[in-house]
Amino acid sequence: MVRRGSRPRRSRPAGCLIFLAIVALIVVIVILLWYLLAGRLRPPKPPVPPEVPTSQPAWCPDVEMISVPGTWESNSGDDPRNPAANPASLMLNVSNPIRERFSDQRLDVFTVPYVAQFSNPIAIPPDGQQSYNNSRTEGARRMVDEMARRTKECPLTSYVIAGFSQGAVIAGDVAADIGANKGPVRPDLVLGVMLISDGRRTGDTGPGQAQQVGPPPPGVGAEVALKGLNVPGITMTGPRPGGFGVLANRTYTICAPGDLICDAPREAMNPFNIMGSLMSLVRAAGNPVHALYNGYVVDPDGTTSTQWTANWANGLIDGAPHPKHS
Repeated sequence: MVRRGSRPRRSRPAGCLIFLAIVALIVVIVILLWYLLAGRLRPPKPPVPPEVPTSQPAWCPDVEMISVPGTWESNSGDDPRNPAANPASLMLNVSNPIRERFSDQRLDVFTVPYVAQFSNPIAIPPDGQQSYNNSRTEGARRMVDEMARRTKECPLTSYVIAGFSQGAVIAGDVAADIGANKGPVRPDLVLGVMLISDGRRTGDTGPGQAQQVGPPPPGVGAEVALKGLNVPGITMTGPRPGGFGVLANRTYTICAPGDLICDAPREAMNPFNIMGSLMSLVRAAGNPVHALYNGYVVDPDGTTSTQWTANWANGLIDGAPHPKHS
């Protein structure tokens, strides 16, 4: 019997539902706050490269030519703007006529000063020269330092790069780094690259490879033929991985048939026959063909390799941008 005036009791199921709903709401809010506070995954945006200026200092040249002499054609203390270490240096047949043709405002020629030696590791008694590794390392460092300094001070200056023999290896290595966006300057600043008797020449065509000037000989560079040879002072590094990257269509190579520095038989120099391979390499450095590029003809018009290189560089400099100066 129900008493009059008594209040009905609330049903427990309804109260439980309200409680559960409140708990659920709190859980949802906590989860939302957790997500908001923890943050969304945001992939990093690529860094924005510094803006290219519209002008550069008045003293900056429009173009800098980087010339890298070959073995025994330079020394560490040579004057890079008035080289005199070896008056018979092959690269002077290229750089001197170019220097005479343009004003200082238009062109600055920097001849990389480095020890430029190649010690015979099996000479008895020792010949007293720096090793190939030390020489090549110094040359590359001097070249990179100059280009990095120049582009920091003169960000709109363009570059023409050329090298012979050991200098071609050095110039080619730096150019390959630039072509892979790992070098001291932006790839778009390099107008062209010329490598005469490149010890890392592959002889191949296709993506990443240099353009051959003159009849292409069948062999390869000594460093490619001897890849894997590693004795004190001499490390044969093989072909350049990836070639010249985005600079490939602006990179040229000249190799005279029979020049063992760039036209070594592909299978003749075996790195497992160390003594025989070393003797072949030493003979290659003194090969008569290697010393005759100033007279080596590369086209039907009778143009020699140094004349072709000078004409090529002149054309690049003539057509190079004229950046504004402030």
